[in-house]
Amino acid sequence: MSTLVRKLCGLLVTLLVLWVSDRFSAAADKIRISITNPNMSFLPSGVALKKGFFKDEGLDVEIIRMNVPNIITALVTGDIGYTLIFGSVVRGALRGMPMRALASLLDGSTHALVAKPEYKSGKELKGKTVGIGNFGGTDEVAGRMMLKSFGLDTEKDLKFIALGPDRARLAALKEGLVDVAVIAPPGDALGRQMGFNVLLRAYEVFSFPFIGIGANLKTIKERPDEVRKVVKAMVRANRFIREDKEGTVRILMEWGKVEREHAAASYDSTWKVFSPDGNISPEGLRLVIDQAKAELKLNRDVPLNEVIDLAPLREAQKELGLRK
Repeated sequence: MSTLVRKLCGLLVTLLVLWVSDRFSAAADKIRISITNPNMSFLPSGVALKKGFFKDEGLDVEIIRMNVPNIITALVTGDIGYTLIFGSVVRGALRGMPMRALASLLDGSTHALVAKPEYKSGKELKGKTVGIGNFGGTDEVAGRMMLKSFGLDTEKDLKFIALGPDRARLAALKEGLVDVAVIAPPGDALGRQMGFNVLLRAYEVFSFPFIGIGANLKTIKERPDEVRKVVKAMVRANRFIREDKEGTVRILMEWGKVEREHAAASYDSTWKVFSPDGNISPEGLRLVIDQAKAELKLNRDVPLNEVIDLAPLREAQKELGLRK
């Protein structure tokens, strides 16, 4: 065999190895991220997808819409790689489930209390029915905290009904099936258009990590590079949302299938709560933990590393020039 032929054969073998390696790498990087609704609250995932931030990291990502109980089950079993329902991940970790929160995307809830026209204040809601999306979801947590700010006992003074997506909750309001509903943008703008009152916005009365990235412990330990890339893409998306209103509104219109007027109103009412760097406030996290402990009836002290892992975020911040 001539020297030229040997070199050509060697080159072909090398190219084949590289091709196979790339194929396996691509397969390994195909991941699924769960959300509950394609709305403003979960927009960082839509922005990262539409703007190509995931692709920039070599990730093939699918955004999946699921309800909260199924999300937690799928996260434990590994059927999904990541979720953005921060509070549920914290509660799962406190139950001993193998999951951790990785970063905060929204430092406050975007939800609002939208009531029938005859109700002008929260105090008038005593004895009334509240529409939420799912029990255990972020909207229920935000709703209860907003209602408590009016001095209401959410266990005794109110009845909660799970109705699914925002549009279903608005339909229930229109039909008189509920008196008030917990609605996320752009649903709140649509509610105003339908003649309902926005009584309160969650971020007006409390602040804590509300939407954030969570992952299975096995994923965090066995695929640290992938985890870092997911976090990095999401932080980039948040910074895009804060810096580019027009681009964000266009993506929300397409991704959430909403009209420009509603998308723009959603942006104006919520952009400030999107974290610029993904940091998790210790004080805010403690508030989430205390809320979860009360729900789970836990009395023990909970160390923060039992519910969060900040290593991937720190590495992502370094790559983005947000941390020395």
